[in-house]
Amino acid sequence: MKKILISLTTVLALTTTTYAGGNIAPQEAEVAPVPAVISPIPLYIGAGLVAAGLSRDCPCMNGSRLKDMTYGGLLRAGWDFNDYVGIEARALKASIEEDFSETTHYGLYLKPQYHVSNQTNVYGLIGYGKTEIDYDNHKGKTSTLSKSGLSYGAGIEYDLSSDNSEGEYARSFDGQGNQEKGLGIFADYQHLLSDEGEFNTDSNIFTVGLTYDF
Repeated sequence: MKKILISLTTVLALTTTTYAGGNIAPQEAEVAPVPAVISPIPLYIGAGLVAAGLSRDCPCMNGSRLKDMTYGGLLRAGWDFNDYVGIEARALKASIEEDFSETTHYGLYLKPQYHVSNQTNVYGLIGYGKTEIDYDNHKGKTSTLSKSGLSYGAGIEYDLSSDNSEGEYARSFDGQGNQEKGLGIFADYQHLLSDEGEFNTDSNIFTVGLTYDF
């Protein structure tokens, strides 16, 4: 009989304890959120305004130099292989306000670069391009200088975008310099020709514009 009473008492005690604790929520361990991985395409495109400076020997053979400054547009597209090296294709046309020349150029360039800060990137350009300069003396006589070969330049890019995501870039160089997704601005100088053609033509361009990183 005592054993039966003890057993009943034990069952009642367990039952009471179970119901009494029914309102206590189980404690869950806090789990730190895992940052999303951002894997942007290291591709960018851009467009800019060009000022093309040109000088050449005067056909009058008196030893003087003729100079012309024309204006136009440039398109560029590039791919960043890593934080130090990219490749870029360019095409431009400068034919506005010309005195006697129009400049067309397109080429493919290796782009060494360095991140000065999280928003600023400096770069060089060295590669192969083709330049065509059309001359018009406004007297019905025209000629064209066409030259393919080495072209080089240097410039700077500045990031205008603001990355508000809470993720982490899959590559260490993304998000640095001007390689963060979004808009940026660029300015650069490029040498096209040096002492080419019958009249020793020199040609250089200056470009400012917008770029967009994917």
